[in-house]
Amino acid sequence: MKMLFQWIADQKYQTLPQSLMYELSLIHAHYLYLNEQIKIQDTKLKQLAEQHELAKLLKTVPGIGDLTATLCVADVSAASNFSNRRNMAAWLGLVPRQYSTGGKTKLLGVSKRGNKHLRTLFIHGARAVLSRLETTGKVFGQWLVDLRASKPFNVVVVALANKLARIAWAVLYHRQAFKTASQS
Repeated sequence: MKMLFQWIADQKYQTLPQSLMYELSLIHAHYLYLNEQIKIQDTKLKQLAEQHELAKLLKTVPGIGDLTATLCVADVSAASNFSNRRNMAAWLGLVPRQYSTGGKTKLLGVSKRGNKHLRTLFIHGARAVLSRLETTGKVFGQWLVDLRASKPFNVVVVALANKLARIAWAVLYHRQAFKTASQS
């Protein structure tokens, strides 16, 4: 967008119609206003995440930032609502869907039930962790490196998002910061 508006500004002595330049200047002003509002909301969100104890604890997990932490605290409210980690991951729609007939069970893709927004944030967090696999591979262990080597990227992303959701449940339930196995 910045390049487009810079190009428009450079065209002021060119042959663009005056009415088009006026409309584009209104759009540019609105664009700048929206960017400013986004910065203000980001600041508020960051302050909210710093003030809430559980959100601070959730932010210790790689792949969970201000937005994911605050939405998780707001939507989950109490980890005790779920009897175990898997139930929270299932509530988010991050577990495989099952189809059973005649005693044979077939696992399908993720169920995509539950909270779409929080599931999406966990998936984006997992994608961010995988983009830094050299450093985060040590945090999550060899299973992540092995999984990345043997499975398609999006399968690994969903598996890691599932693990992040389970870790988030543990952080909320035990009210302790995330620690790797080597830190324990």
